[in-house]
Amino acid sequence: MKKYFLSKPRQSEVNIMDSVFAEMVLDKALHDFRKKQIQKEIDRSLRNRNKEEFLRLTEELKNIS
Repeated sequence: MKKYFLSKPRQSEVNIMDSVFAEMVLDKALHDFRKKQIQKEIDRSLRNRNKEEFLRLTEELKNIS
């Protein structure tokens, strides 16, 4: 017996959903990478006792979190 669906996803809809998902994964990976990069720079600014750089980086970290 054949089954009929009211709304079968078209291939273009599947491709769009795949693209959106891939973009979300990439955005998350880039965000995580940048956050780790800033944290390393904060650590370096603390080692170097660079208060201005530390304050700038901690502000940047707050803005992306």
